[in-house]
Amino acid sequence: MDPAESNTPFRHSEPLRGIERVARSQLFEGRFGRMFRHLPPFEPDNGTIAAIAEAMAEPNGGDPHGDNDRIPAGFTFLGQFIDHDLTFDPVSSLDRQNDPDALTNFRTPRFDLDSVYGRGPADQPYLYDKANRDRFLIGEHDNGLDLPRSSQGVALIGDPRNDENTFISQLHLTLLLFHNKVYDRRADFAQAAPQAGETAFTAVQRVVRWHYQWLVVHDFLRRIVGEQTLGDVLVREPLTAGGPAVEKTRLAFFTWRNQPFMPVEFSVAAYRFAHSMIRGRYTLNSTVANRPIFTSTPIAETDPLSHLGGLRPLPPGWQVEWRRFFEVDPANPPQPSRKIDTEIAGPLLALPPEVAPQMPSLAQRNLTRGVRLGLPSGQAVARALGQTPLTDDQLGLPKPGPAPLWYYLLREADQLAGGKHLGPAGGRIVAEVFLGQLAADPSSYLRVDPGWTPFLPSATAGDFTMADLIKFTGFGLTAVV
Repeated sequence: MDPAESNTPFRHSEPLRGIERVARSQLFEGRFGRMFRHLPPFEPDNGTIAAIAEAMAEPNGGDPHGDNDRIPAGFTFLGQFIDHDLTFDPVSSLDRQNDPDALTNFRTPRFDLDSVYGRGPADQPYLYDKANRDRFLIGEHDNGLDLPRSSQGVALIGDPRNDENTFISQLHLTLLLFHNKVYDRRADFAQAAPQAGETAFTAVQRVVRWHYQWLVVHDFLRRIVGEQTLGDVLVREPLTAGGPAVEKTRLAFFTWRNQPFMPVEFSVAAYRFAHSMIRGRYTLNSTVANRPIFTSTPIAETDPLSHLGGLRPLPPGWQVEWRRFFEVDPANPPQPSRKIDTEIAGPLLALPPEVAPQMPSLAQRNLTRGVRLGLPSGQAVARALGQTPLTDDQLGLPKPGPAPLWYYLLREADQLAGGKHLGPAGGRIVAEVFLGQLAADPSSYLRVDPGWTPFLPSATAGDFTMADLIKFTGFGLTAVV
């Protein structure tokens, strides 16, 4: 259903279509599958799950040594945006009824910004500027920019999840502006000229997608998994002696028969690392400071200016200052993320009832879902990856023994990487899934032109980061007063 047609708030806590049936699926393809099909499930009881979740609570006020100065706070929400792009589910309600388990009728996950482009200007014209369908429609009110919205405040965007909180809505807006800026300046770049079969719109779309894919790998993924793990999975070397260097993937654990799927070990455990990176409170700009993403009280009863939740028009004076979240201004270091470890910020353990009915603790929800999906223990996955598992002392569980995979990978990051990035098991899973999906995409730069490098303006020639993208758009660079 199009967001313009819906008045039902999206719950981020709801599982994606098909994921709850993977535990019983014997198929080798579908929307979801397994990297380690041979490993038995680890099924702790509810009491054990509750005890682990309780032990994951961050101390009141947060650990003063819990900041991660290597990953700015913005990458926490860029990771959420990337997840929505990778798991975008554009099927109709009829398709959902005909294929309730989504075991075979699925859209291959890709880093193609379809969460932004939707089905394109022909099928979803309300996403685009009526005066020029090659450009996105941009919302504007109260002397600030916002997502375009209906008269009822519903965001008119390709994926309604990208209005869940202020940060991701402003990221989505930044990507809309990025496309428009590339379109407006397309004559300045020879590589933005239409190639065979392309229109001006699809040529700009290619440029936008490829620069986005590059920063996903070389800016985001590099920070999250660490240099060594990325170097093990992605190499740049000539295909032939004396030839030009190209990027090649080396996948050892993420394999598929016909089309890649989304491994539950990734979606339900490894890629939920960012939940530990979320700060209890953030400063959005020069005037909006020290706000949580949401509060535990019902949203309808909460002061709308007391939290950074979404699904609403941007309040006046709330436009983001990106220097506080990404490295766009060397003179003003951004807020850091929290370390990747087993400490979860208080607001995530007391979610509002509209977001998480019946089970308000995000830690408990993640652990419970891992059991329902039949995930193996962290120790079993580590052994399957050829690694020596963490000891009971390193794991620090309330009761020694097998560890839920999500908990294990967070603890591994803390014990083996100081919380600065994922450890060897978690990093390998994330790196292989990211690069496997990108290499399998027939329209990605890694598949079409593996020797390609970015050409839009950047701080370093041949590179392109999230900070470069923001500076190219010019959005969010000035102080809000």
